[in-house]
Amino acid sequence: MTLWSRQGAVLGTCTLAFFATMVARLVISPVVPSISDAFAVPNGAIGLALTGMWLGYALSQFPSGLLADRYGERRIILVAVGGTAVASTLLAFASSYATFLVGTAVLGTVAGLHYSVATSLLTRTTDQIGTAIGIHTAGAPVAGVLAPMAAGAVGAWMGWRWAVALGTAFAIPVVGLVIYVVRVRPPVRPKQSVWGRFKMGPLVDLLRRPPIARTVILSAVGMFVWQATASFLPTFFVAHHGYSEATAGALFSAYFLVQGATQPGLGALSDRIGRDSAASLAIAVGIVGYGLLVVGTGLTMAVVSVVCAGLSMGWGAALMPKFMDHLDEHERSAGFGLVRTVYMVLGASGSVVTGFVADAFGWGVAFLGLALLLVGMLGALVRFTWRNRRAQKARVVS
Repeated sequence: MTLWSRQGAVLGTCTLAFFATMVARLVISPVVPSISDAFAVPNGAIGLALTGMWLGYALSQFPSGLLADRYGERRIILVAVGGTAVASTLLAFASSYATFLVGTAVLGTVAGLHYSVATSLLTRTTDQIGTAIGIHTAGAPVAGVLAPMAAGAVGAWMGWRWAVALGTAFAIPVVGLVIYVVRVRPPVRPKQSVWGRFKMGPLVDLLRRPPIARTVILSAVGMFVWQATASFLPTFFVAHHGYSEATAGALFSAYFLVQGATQPGLGALSDRIGRDSAASLAIAVGIVGYGLLVVGTGLTMAVVSVVCAGLSMGWGAALMPKFMDHLDEHERSAGFGLVRTVYMVLGASGSVVTGFVADAFGWGVAFLGLALLLVGMLGALVRFTWRNRRAQKARVVS
């Protein structure tokens, strides 16, 4: 696969589509104080709205795979990006907190139709799965570099509604690009009813496969931490360390920049040394980073902690290919969507829990809790890696 090939063009388009759907969600975080003031609600209430957004995003993963099997990946990607544009516009016109709460859930739901379907499409078009998923996943952190700066500037100049409307501005051009670049491919199950595939037995059996079950649990913990960080990192820097909103926004952008720069490499590394080993390396660095976020002082230490935290939150580039390693080709669209829904639903409370803990005990305690979750995640990864190596040695001996 090369960047100038048809495969490279499809990969680039899918990455931009993921970028656009992520921008629409991330432009909210930098203007959280303005939204809170506008609707007169506390951090926990905004956290609830953001959790609703991520919960909607999670719940749409499995249906997106089923719909792609029935109607084709291209159509679903178009619905995801086009729906993101419409939802962002409607959210910008929210007249009350209740409307904002519903609007964020709708935005998350339509945006969530993209990732699983695009990942399945990429696995059908290239053999370099880890590298392709790493590049595709990098669309999210790259959005994190640009969205906070753009939203902060537009919010300060024109108000939070215009900042939220940036989701529309980024999504509309990508709709045209998907139409132009992504070819129509035959659906995997064009004649099978979508509702007919909602059978608990096969779904439970898939989730009970030991490699998939373990990876779902690890991903749920990682998603909880990622979601809490994406929702409140700028607020943490302002409230806990006393930095200005401009400095906090720059550090937030740096956090995503590190993710974007390291995820393709982490995905490629997982192809070479194994999924668990690559994820363990990332999480170990994250434990240091989140610890320094809480106890470190000074701007230099803040930069170091952000770099470490950003690298660790690229864990998905190592663990997402692991799901694909244990799914047959005919299972990948729906199967990957199912596991994405499960682990994201389990981790969806990251925003609301962190918001309420911060209200009750302070931001230091809230972020220290995230560091402790990473410690547990690393312990499980090390254990799985050790068991796998023992099993491989036993097979060689026998």
